[in-house]
Amino acid sequence: MDNLTHSLVGAVLGQAGLKRTTGLAMPALIIGANLPDVDAACFFWLEGTEHLAFRRGITHGPPALVLLPLVLAGLLWAFDRWQTKRGTRPEGRLPVRFGWLYAMAFIGCLSHPFFDWLNVYGIRLLEPFSSQWFYGDTLFIVDPWLWAMLVASVWVSRRREKAGAAKWARPARVGIVAVLAYIGVNWAITQHVVRETQESLGLSEGVIANPRPIIFFDREVLIRDNGVWWLTLESSTNQIGEFPNKLSVVPCRIPDLSQERLTNSELDAFLIWLRAPLPERAEDGSVILRDARFIDPRVGDRFSLALPDVRCEELPSP
Repeated sequence: MDNLTHSLVGAVLGQAGLKRTTGLAMPALIIGANLPDVDAACFFWLEGTEHLAFRRGITHGPPALVLLPLVLAGLLWAFDRWQTKRGTRPEGRLPVRFGWLYAMAFIGCLSHPFFDWLNVYGIRLLEPFSSQWFYGDTLFIVDPWLWAMLVASVWVSRRREKAGAAKWARPARVGIVAVLAYIGVNWAITQHVVRETQESLGLSEGVIANPRPIIFFDREVLIRDNGVWWLTLESSTNQIGEFPNKLSVVPCRIPDLSQERLTNSELDAFLIWLRAPLPERAEDGSVILRDARFIDPRVGDRFSLALPDVRCEELPSP
């Protein structure tokens, strides 16, 4: 998910009562909830599509989820000691207990892969032990409805806390329950759309229900035919046709790229990340490799790769 969502998740956990465990618990939760995204620094040294094989990998796996909170807790503990020596430590701050500080950073960090798993981009939860991708297909990567629930929960909880209310944590806890219920409903919608599409078209697999922005209850349906993925003409709220193609592209057969990927680091990275391959015929007859999950022109070329030396073998019209 986007980093605003991760930050709000950390904040609502703190307002639910966890921030009373130790001094600096709230920054530990909020920063920890964003910490696995340190892998975004890869854009400084990787070229083209190489980032696709690095993002949501090693910093989202089990070893990182243990070690990153430890680093964060150490830095926050040192910051508290530094302020104490300078005489600038806030009087109202609770005593900083390293064990609890690490626990809060760990909880915040652990929330990150869960929310990243919820969208179609996916996450490699077991890196470096396994590079398998896991996909929740439950929420769009930016969900304003999720924002609204989280912001409202934190805001009401903070207001009650400042007013001296005894049960100021209750709105945040209710918000957490509401968010989990919202996620559960969206997961059920995705499963229903996948089953309905498979039954309608007589498929046992090869269906992806892609959550849409704003219209949280709707799904774009991707269908695999002859190894190539197609975006259905209609969304899941309408009747699904027999392999309609919404794309104004000429698809190609899936080429054998085993030799090319040995010498092309961008291609190798792209194939590691690729889930719904859609090879497209370029104007010169070569292949542009795309993923049907991300075909919106607004995303630019971040999710496509031109292969000028690979010739397109066109598929028959579906």
